[in-house]
Amino acid sequence: MIFRAVAILAVCAGLAACGGDELNDGDGVFAPGVAGESDIDGLIVGHRLMAAGQYELALRAYTRAAAQQGLNVDTLSALGSANLRLGRLGQAERLLRQAIEEDEDFPPAWNNLGVILMEQGRTGEASEMFRRAYATDDGNSDQIRDNLRLALARLEQPLYAEPQDEGQFELIRRGQGDFLILTAP
Repeated sequence: MIFRAVAILAVCAGLAACGGDELNDGDGVFAPGVAGESDIDGLIVGHRLMAAGQYELALRAYTRAAAQQGLNVDTLSALGSANLRLGRLGQAERLLRQAIEEDEDFPPAWNNLGVILMEQGRTGEASEMFRRAYATDDGNSDQIRDNLRLALARLEQPLYAEPQDEGQFELIRRGQGDFLILTAP
């Protein structure tokens, strides 16, 4: 009985393997193959997601971009900025310091590192990061200048005084040769 069932299954399998044209519906439609490499830039997708406030999704897009492009200054800075928005200050700081090691002339990484240091209460070090960002950018970015002003004002403010609402620090990123503001949450 078992031998008969095995024999029937073997015959059915053999017939299915022989009839290749019967599986084609005539339109040449087959199951899709393995997906090729995507031509969509993960950095652009990530920047748009950051602007929309979707930081976790942006982090995933930046991670895909890093897998495609490698860990360069753009991907490291983007990963650091997304981690900062998610409140992962330690990871963000490490990634942005790594981005600065890759390219010391990259103002967004210096600026965003300054934002992290301000969040951690390290105002003196943050003001130095903003100075470097402003110098590297040749003073062309109003956002970096504003961040530097805020950091210097907080540095001069006594610790026991009531905090003043001086504004919020802004992250910047590299676009098509321009610096763009990412909206604060």
